[in-house]
Amino acid sequence: MNPRYAQVARRAGHRCEYCRAPEVVFNFPFEVEHIIPVSGGGLDTESNWALACRSCNLRKATHLSGIDPENQTVVRLFHPREHRWEGHFQIDIESGRIEGLTVTGRATVARLEMNSQSQLAARRQWLRLGLFP
Repeated sequence: MNPRYAQVARRAGHRCEYCRAPEVVFNFPFEVEHIIPVSGGGLDTESNWALACRSCNLRKATHLSGIDPENQTVVRLFHPREHRWEGHFQIDIESGRIEGLTVTGRATVARLEMNSQSQLAARRQWLRLGLFP
């Protein structure tokens, strides 16, 4: 396990810092990822670590930007240490969809495929169980 896991998971409240998935329903710990990849000039410091579910971590990979589906512009992705989640996203409680409120939010939702069918099905279950948001 990543030696930084306990510190990063505690700070994140054991939720993915991108899609807010609750770690408690998974049978393995979430991943500590570099928000800005070290290969892209990011530092290996606490301010550049985030807790990410496997889905978000795989889809984010080394990407720092995405395309806003509304206006087709390339914008920087959500940065958990610099942005407030509530300022960029909201949850539709009926459908379980994560909706981007800003160009950053919309581009991040699209790049990380936060509303895939499997994500929505899981999120609706978490809502029913009172584990989300």
